[in-house]
Amino acid sequence: MTQPASSETTFEVLDFADLEGWAQDDHAAALTTFRNTCMDRREPDWTSLCAVAENIENPRAFFELFFRPVLIRDGKDALFTGYFEPELDGALRPDARYRYPVYATPPEARGGSFVSRREIEEGGVLRGRGLEIAWVDDPVELFFLQIQGSGRIRLPDGRMIRVGYGGKNGHEYRSVGQEMVRRGIYQTHQVSAQVIKNWVRRNPAQGQELLWHNPSFVFFREVSEVPADRGPLGAMNRSITTMRSVAVDPAFVPLGAPVWVEKEGQNPIRRLMIAQDTGSAIKGAQRADIFFGTGDQAGRAAGRLRDPGRMLVLLPIQRAYALLSEGGE
Repeated sequence: MTQPASSETTFEVLDFADLEGWAQDDHAAALTTFRNTCMDRREPDWTSLCAVAENIENPRAFFELFFRPVLIRDGKDALFTGYFEPELDGALRPDARYRYPVYATPPEARGGSFVSRREIEEGGVLRGRGLEIAWVDDPVELFFLQIQGSGRIRLPDGRMIRVGYGGKNGHEYRSVGQEMVRRGIYQTHQVSAQVIKNWVRRNPAQGQELLWHNPSFVFFREVSEVPADRGPLGAMNRSITTMRSVAVDPAFVPLGAPVWVEKEGQNPIRRLMIAQDTGSAIKGAQRADIFFGTGDQAGRAAGRLRDPGRMLVLLPIQRAYALLSEGGE
């Protein structure tokens, strides 16, 4: 965990009895997800815990015995959103239907500094350079594929290719949903991914300009070696798990750590998840993006999520208490 330089950041070590719904969760499912990435932590305390996790008989006791829940605050309100793995229709060759390219990272963008989304799409600076992984039939779905960072493309013969995050152009992400609110098109509570998609399709010219408001552009790489029955690759280059993996800000939450989620709202969630992913819009100690799975149904559920709550990071005991000397309560 890279410690943020902020006087507002505080740490509070809690007891497991303070976690609402802790006893009712499926700790075995969380442990299985934890095992997927625990071997990638190289620090001695994490390495030891990973070895223990391979032969544990009581998953709940494992977490309670070796971890402590830490509430990290940075002065910002907690916010939970959702993300998913989209499925798009595409082809390996362009035609009248499949006209919108999914690009691999150009060499000159690998340093994280490149032209804007508008210049790429309107100016065609990548056209004809052999960087196309595939072509898809819907530019709006392609935009949201970039927001999600990974997805599957269904080819005409029924085969699937999977793409994952390959890099970006170095421009700061700007929310088109917030821009719609600023322009007075919708109010904050009305905006969702589906609402944005529908509006852009009803207003093609204005919609294109709206999408160009976000200058950030994501490039991809093919990751079809990941079996179709497993989740897409997260930031740790391991498959993530539906409703057990969460994207976090690694400046506050170490990747691979268990996190206890208490999401409020219409459908409350009380669940132990694992921090296995990141996102350009996921910034802050209490900011998290829950992975909802693959396909349209997962997308609709993820798109509706925008709720308050709180998130606690489960850290190895000595590591948890060491934080108290760095500004905790």
